[in-house]
Amino acid sequence: MIASLSRSLLRSMTAALAALGLAAAALAADKPQVMVLATGGTIAGAGAQAANSATYQAAKVPVDKLLAGVPELGNVAQVRGEQVFQIASESFTNEHLLTLAKRVAALSKQADVDGIVITHGTDTLEETAYFLHLTVRTSKPIVVVGSMRPGTALSADGTLNLLNAVTVAGDASARGKGVLVVMNDEIHTGRDVAKTVNIKTEAFKSPWGPLGMVVEGKSFWFRAPAKRHTVNSEFDIDKITALPSVEIAYGSGNASDVAPRALAAAGAKALVYAGTGNGSVSKQVVPALRELRAQGVQIVRSSRVNGGGFVLRNAEQPDDQYDWVVAHDLNPQKARILTSVALAAGADSKALQRIFLDY
Repeated sequence: MIASLSRSLLRSMTAALAALGLAAAALAADKPQVMVLATGGTIAGAGAQAANSATYQAAKVPVDKLLAGVPELGNVAQVRGEQVFQIASESFTNEHLLTLAKRVAALSKQADVDGIVITHGTDTLEETAYFLHLTVRTSKPIVVVGSMRPGTALSADGTLNLLNAVTVAGDASARGKGVLVVMNDEIHTGRDVAKTVNIKTEAFKSPWGPLGMVVEGKSFWFRAPAKRHTVNSEFDIDKITALPSVEIAYGSGNASDVAPRALAAAGAKALVYAGTGNGSVSKQVVPALRELRAQGVQIVRSSRVNGGGFVLRNAEQPDDQYDWVVAHDLNPQKARILTSVALAAGADSKALQRIFLDY
């Protein structure tokens, strides 16, 4: 009798556990599948003491430990991780951009991937985000995220940033909005966003404002990107095998032509001149830029001014006469990315100017 009751109880418990397992599996199946590609940076950094928020070693924590440190990720998505690089982002090269973008493009084609998150150092995060924004043809959410403090620091921001990034990447409302940057509870477009300060958690800003915010696990949207990107882009990472060298020359008081000439002599196919104000070029530099353009080097006028505004064509310089290009509202580092992508596609100066206005 007792044995019979024990067997009956065991069968009941087994059935209950099986039902719970099926329910858990069904619940997991309803969650979006998000792939996290780790590249290093501060979000994977570690300091010697908890008080070290600005002094630390970047790119120390592998992706599995990074994800394990945020167990709440399991509440919003089925998350898998992959270590692509483990470097500080100031060391990102064109080859790193190509490798990462091709991996993102390949994952975006998989049926078992609903969204992609890239953890990245903040120094060049905006450049990588814009490169992906231009070249990866998918409507699936791609979110680039970093942190301003290592995970070992008091008030570390990386864990919440990562949770918010996975939330957005798994959100169907983020589809078709291009590559996004999620930092400090804000959602930015990879086109506009820039790092504007180096020691605060609210370091990333967009001159035209964020697209939205993430509050307690929910995305709230206020605007959408107006320029061409991802699925509407004429560029395709699957067709890009190399990026031409594009360099930046910085304008200032007492500027000389030494830097532009040296960069061109080293093989630059285009120069972005980070001019003062409205992309102004000092009279000491104009002759050199004109000579370089006559030699086939593309000249792009951008502005070193942060926070908004844009370079007007044929203002300050006769761009039509010199066959120069203006970067419109893109900062010098974003202008470098777009110029390189456009030249890889064979753009001449006329096409390049059209591309700056379209993207």
